[in-house]
Formats: sequence, structure tokens, C-alpha cells
Amino acid sequence: MIRSVLVANRGEIARRVFRTCRELGIATVAVHSDPDADAPHVREADTAVRLPGDAPADTYLRGDLLVRAAVAAGADAVHPGYGFLSESAEFAAAVADAGLCWIGPPPAAIAAMASKARAKELMAAAGVPLLAPVDPSAATAAELPLLVKAAAGGGGRGMRIVRELDSLDGELASARAEAAAAFGDGEVFVEPYVEGGRHVEVQVLADAHGTVWTLGTRDCSVQRRHQKVIEEAPAPGLPDALRDTLHRSAAQAARAIDYRGAGTVEFLVSADGRAHFLEMNTRLQVEHPVTEEIYRIDLVALQLGIAEGRPLPVELPTPRGHAVEARLYAEDPAAGWQPQTGTVHRLALPDGVRLDSGVTDGDTVTVHYDPMLAKVIAWAPTRQEAVRKLAGALERARIHGPVTNRDLLVRTLRHPEFAAGTGLDTGFYDRHLTALTAPEPAGDAVYALAAALADAHGRSRFGGFRNVPSGPQIKTYARAGEEYPVRYRLRRDGLAAEDFPGVRLRSLGPDAVVLEVDGLRRRFTVARYGDRVHVDTPAGSRTFTALPRFPDPTARTEPGSLLAPMPGTVVRIADGLAEGDRVAAGQPLLWLEAMKMEHRITAPAAGTLTSLPARTGQRVEVGALLAVVTD
Repeated sequence: MIRSVLVANRGEIARRVFRTCRELGIATVAVHSDPDADAPHVREADTAVRLPGDAPADTYLRGDLLVRAAVAAGADAVHPGYGFLSESAEFAAAVADAGLCWIGPPPAAIAAMASKARAKELMAAAGVPLLAPVDPSAATAAELPLLVKAAAGGGGRGMRIVRELDSLDGELASARAEAAAAFGDGEVFVEPYVEGGRHVEVQVLADAHGTVWTLGTRDCSVQRRHQKVIEEAPAPGLPDALRDTLHRSAAQAARAIDYRGAGTVEFLVSADGRAHFLEMNTRLQVEHPVTEEIYRIDLVALQLGIAEGRPLPVELPTPRGHAVEARLYAEDPAAGWQPQTGTVHRLALPDGVRLDSGVTDGDTVTVHYDPMLAKVIAWAPTRQEAVRKLAGALERARIHGPVTNRDLLVRTLRHPEFAAGTGLDTGFYDRHLTALTAPEPAGDAVYALAAALADAHGRSRFGGFRNVPSGPQIKTYARAGEEYPVRYRLRRDGLAAEDFPGVRLRSLGPDAVVLEVDGLRRRFTVARYGDRVHVDTPAGSRTFTALPRFPDPTARTEPGSLLAPMPGTVVRIADGLAEGDRVAAGQPLLWLEAMKMEHRITAPAAGTLTSLPARTGQRVEVGALLAVVTD
């Protein structure tokens, strides 16, 4: 029997495993880097072990340190979570060699699937359908578009879509460089890129007694940068024959490598309804909660039982209803998915949905790790009800801190194609991102008014205002590139606001304002943190920046300056680029790595590169000058 588990991971998945361990009476051990010293998973564990340093390569990716931590803390088992070393056969073997129980598949099964290229060869031999690889040296225009893909790792890193043969060599080099930096392995392979394909996967669970469960399907087609954003179970609209093929192929894949524990077999379903094997993730998936919700099971508890040698029941549990999960990221979808950092002052969801979160109120999102804050999961008897429930919960959520993708998630869930289940393919955001990230057409001014009134109330010594004639108070707020000057007078007999003829003040406090807008009474909850103001209502939220009355003249920068949008590391500069070169609009100049993603910094306009202070390997803070392009 397992008595104590060390989770060789951090954030949301560490907290998720700890939750099940507590329910089973199993002691918990956390590990943490220096930036994570006070992280929620550390606070919640029974014991914590420090991994000195801040970079993943020095901490969570150091298998020797993790094994040593488990032994020192008296743990008798290690759960790898997902990411980091969760799919490292060497780490799994090291855990076993230290006399500890590995809560995952055998090292040989992990190794068999570690290289996507070799995994495809194995699956072909097992009769699993897949796409034929393409020899890049012999590729022809008739085979376009192509997909360059890293053989190791995942998460969209080392992936490139090639639509012109002339760009193939460059994209191969770029993918190899990114894969080597991310996974320590620069091997890539090429296969056909399927336009309009769906990403469908099957959850498998296998014990040591010959039982293999295939726990339905999940659709994970709504992605950004080849990374999943919204997942659901079961995958909607699949014909019975296709569903049977997916289940049968997933079981064949698991049996072909003598699998144990929880794993996921991923497929690309083309528009013609054919399934193609993509890869097998030999670990628990980020999106596992949707399967748990429809089958009413605890996959982590089942992982623990299998690791202890217990058999699975012969009969599979019966699925019910539908579940949808949305990944809440600290990122700005309208600005090229830029990751965001800062303090999460408040993260609260209404009752009725499941929240699997890596942060709590007051925690800081740093540059060192993935920007996912939480997963929000809704279950309901039907897909339509589950989608509506999740959209409503996200809309009513209070999320105060860095910019997030919350608005995009709500709009995605309510998009006609998604709501109907007809537009589910990996090109969803290619078609709709511009419209889904466009500013709200109207209404911001009323939210800004509520912010101004709450602020004025809070600044008043007695919470009231003098009943004497005076000029209007002026506060200016900015959101999505627009400024909202608010001019108002507050007196004992009510509100007099310029440009708001249909608005009446009903009640006022430092953190809540009730306005009657064109005869409709609306409640606004206001929270301020420095110059950031969050205004929440049941119908949505707005975040503003309160502008100073007298802007700082030193904040101006030279025209054409390219500033670091986030803290990170300059990993590459375009080959041969030097000061004095002519550059074209949109030409890539350098690449900045931050929060597990590589960001391309491009020339804003055609001109001359007059300054290039950035250097490869340089760590930069947000706002640091990287280059200057003079028009």
C-alpha cells in the first residue's frame, strides 16, 4: 500500500494529485523551485523539498534531485503529473531503481512512445491507422501543406505548417532549434498537414492483469499555437463506426506496448471521417477532468490503485451527460497570445462548476512557467446545457490580475459554429480569432462611469459630497486602446453626469455601484489594485487602467522602438541581421522565449534597423529595448 506520494511537478496538477491523496489518507510531498517557494501546491503539501534555482532545467527537470527529494522525505511513491519529466523513461527507471513506486506506465512503454516518429512505426505494425511520413528532401508541391513536428515533447513546440516548398528548409531549421531548446532533442519529422481536421483522443486505462479500458472520446480541436484551449467529452457528432474505430485503435495501441496506468491516444480525424494516429501521451492529460465528470470516476485514484497492483473492474463504468473544459490562461489573445505576468488578486467562480486551479488569491504569475491559471469544467445532461453553463460561469467569474483569455473563452463557447458543434476543427481560431478578440461594440463607457463613481466615493473622507455648485470631476480610463473620460457631479440629490443622459445613480459604495441605465437597473462591483480597475457584472466584466491626470513625459520612447512585451530570454536573432540593414514590414528580427513559448519579434514597418542592442542568450525585463527600426 502506498503511504506517501511525492508529486514531481507543480501548480494545478500537483494540487489535483494531492486532493485525491488526502481523500485516500496518503501523505503528500511537494517539490518546489525558488520562485514557487510559497506556491499553493507547496502550502497544501504535508512536506515540501526545495529544488534550488528558478529555471526548469535546474529544478523540475532534474530527475536526480527529484529522486533524492523523495527518499529524503520518506515518500514511497512518485507521481509525475504532466509535463516536465512525466514522459521520461529514464526518470521512471531511476524512481524504480531507488526502490520507489512509479505511478505511471513501465519505462519500456514510455520509451516506445517517446519519439513520435518511432511511435508511428510501432503503431503501423499494430494495425493502427496513421498518416504516411513525408521525406522532406523529396517533398513536392502536390504534397502541400506539410506539417513539421518535433519527434519529442509536445505542447505545440517544434511544430511548423509549411504551405510553400521554398520555406520548408527554413521551417525545418526553426523547428529543430525550438525542439532542441525545449526538449533537448532536435529531431523532427514531416507529414501531411490535414486542413479542417479534428483533434480527437481516447482515454485509456490499463492494469497489470490484462484489462484495458477505453473511456470514451474527447474533442480537443479548439487550439491556439497547436495547444488546446477548450476540450469536451464525449467528442460530438462522431458516427458510431468512427467511434468504434477510435476505441479499438486506442486499445490496440495500449496492448502493443504492454501499457499500464492512465494514458491518452490522440488521433487526427480528417474531414472525410478517417482517423489517423498522432501520438500517445504516456501520462495523465491536462483535460482528464471531462472524462472524470462523465464517467463519475477519479483517474488519479485509479492510477494509484493500478500502481499498487490492484485490478480494474472488468465492466467499464457507464458514461452520462456531457462535460466541457476551458483553460484559463494569463495571456492576451488579441496581442499574439502574449503571456502575462503579475499578481492574481482574485480568482473566484460561481457555484456549480469545477475549478482546478494552480493559483489562489494573492499568488504571482511568473515568467518561469506555463501561463495557465486554471481549468474550469462544467457538466450537464446535454452538450448544449454544459456549454451554456460553462460560458455563464466564466462570464460571472471574478478574475482580477493579469490580462486573461476569459472573454475569448466566453465568445468561443457562444459562437454559432461551436455551440452547434459544426465548426470543431483545428482551424477554428484561424477563421474566427479576429472577430472573437474585437473590442466590445458598446457599453464600456458605463463600466468606466461605475469605476469613477466608486473611486470618488472611496476617496471622499465621509463617503459623501458637498452640496455646493462646482465643476465636474474628471477621471479617465483606458481599455483596449480606447480612452474613456468620465465627467460627473455628485451631490446629495443624486448624480449629474455629462454624456450619460439615460443613467441614474441608485446606490453607491466604495466597491459597488447600482445604476439605472435606460430604465434597467444594473449592479457593478468595482475592485482597484494600483492603477488597474476591475468592474464586474453578471453580464460580463471590464478591466481598465486609470490614467494619471499628468502623464509622465519620460515614458515616451523613440519611434520604431521594439520593446520586450514580457520578461524572457533572447534565444535567436535573424541570421546575418546587423545595424544598418534594410528590413521589410513583418520581417522576423529576433525570437524571445518566455513562459514555455517562443515569441517572434517582427519589424513594425519597412525601414532601416538603426539599433540592435539585443544579444542571444540575454535575459530581458518587460519594456527592455530590443531593436529600433526607423521608417
